[in-house]
Amino acid sequence: MTSVQPDPAQPLAAQDVPALEATLLRHSFGSSEVLHGVSLEVARGEVVAVTGPSGSGKSTLLHLLGGLDRPQSGEVYWGGTRADTLDTQKRARLRAGSVGLVFQHHYLLADLNVLDNLRVPGLLLGQEQTEQARELLLAVGLSGREKAMPGQLSGGERQRVALARALVARPAILLADEPTGSLDTANAQAVCALMIDLARQHGAGVLLVTHDERMAQAADRRLHLLDGSISSAGA
Repeated sequence: MTSVQPDPAQPLAAQDVPALEATLLRHSFGSSEVLHGVSLEVARGEVVAVTGPSGSGKSTLLHLLGGLDRPQSGEVYWGGTRADTLDTQKRARLRAGSVGLVFQHHYLLADLNVLDNLRVPGLLLGQEQTEQARELLLAVGLSGREKAMPGQLSGGERQRVALARALVARPAILLADEPTGSLDTANAQAVCALMIDLARQHGAGVLLVTHDERMAQAADRRLHLLDGSISSAGA
């Protein structure tokens, strides 16, 4: 596993708390149980890949871990704070500062320019994060494109903006669902490497759902989800 350096922006006590922890998650759709007591943990600075065939419950798991849905039983913690018991408004506010989300589609707001898209998480938290946003645009190679609209960017550039937006609030955990699935091979490799490097620099854990074997191999650990259960874990 890659050695993780302490993040000076985080208190030492916070660095010892897992970025993400889930215990005995169960979830059903009708009479079909999709997840059967899944437990996992991601440390700050650690990259964990979740692989598995279609229908194994990967996307459902990611939605529960990100607080987009509530598990029917089990517990979810973001940076040591329990999230699954919070009401919708409190969970959304905690997520804005604790969880970065990157999906296959960038989900940038078409009517906002690049810089304003990155400022959205801060607005949800009541914080001004323009300088952090500019620093991240520099890190993803898009300095000078602050005023560009999403429609003026290439697919790879839009995904890099989405990555920067996910990290602007310095979240404890970055959750990525097939983040390079819509990109060509060269752009996919570049975005994958950038995502992992930036998350580690910011002291965030990364949990990524992927079918891409190259992305899975770049992780520190791999969890294999089969029929709603974690059947194996390894480097």
